[in-house]
Amino acid sequence: MQTTDLKIAIIGAGNMGGAIARGLSKGKLIQSKNISVSDVTSSNLDAIKTIVPEINISTSNAEIVKNADVILLAVKPWLVATVASEIQSLLVDKKPIIISIAAGVNISNLAELFGEDNTIFRVIPNTAIDILESVSTISSYKATKEQEQLVLSIFDELGKTFLVPETQLNAYMALSSCGIAYAFRYIRAATVGAVEMGIAPQTAQNVIIQTLRGAIELLEANGSHPEMEIDKVTTPGGITIKGLNEMEANGFTNSVIKGLKASHIK
Repeated sequence: MQTTDLKIAIIGAGNMGGAIARGLSKGKLIQSKNISVSDVTSSNLDAIKTIVPEINISTSNAEIVKNADVILLAVKPWLVATVASEIQSLLVDKKPIIISIAAGVNISNLAELFGEDNTIFRVIPNTAIDILESVSTISSYKATKEQEQLVLSIFDELGKTFLVPETQLNAYMALSSCGIAYAFRYIRAATVGAVEMGIAPQTAQNVIIQTLRGAIELLEANGSHPEMEIDKVTTPGGITIKGLNEMEANGFTNSVIKGLKASHIK
């Protein structure tokens, strides 16, 4: 099948489901007219339709999955079983790929709900999916290499993807899905420090964002280790090493490690 003919049904039009629908409509893999979205809340659907009129919307999950090649579950974890009971009987003949972004619902649960012989993926994105800059970690069940590549390609249009064993999925969730909040907390902390030094808050935030953007670009361009880039700006007896040592004395690295481990569901 040509990917331009691919039909995807997205169940759930909340923050994540809506962002995925809008993001895919901007890409080259799936035509907007082949994207269908369902939700119990008409206002969520109307918001998507206003932005991308070609997308199909419905309040019926059963209606949008009938001809779908891919079904994406973008509902709260406790609603997955309810959705499965509505659509499971409709999946017998066509056997679409099932993708779930419901955190905490593992593949064995999904296989039990939708059928052991279905191809199932779990995907953990983060909120930057709304601007096509998500990290999406992906695990598969009974998928061919071609199917894995297809799902990677779908989410590549929404950011960067990583295919990982399901046993590692929760660790990646702590690193990326939770990690984006930790990055925001650093930005906020640095802004507060800047204000104390006399810099206006919005100016400080703009400077910090650009500083982080530059740090990211340097690492990617040079393929270097962070410590190598740190060494370039820490002259002996200089102010940078003094600042770094003070942060470490107050537990900077240890706090980051402990925070990641605390958010790692085992």
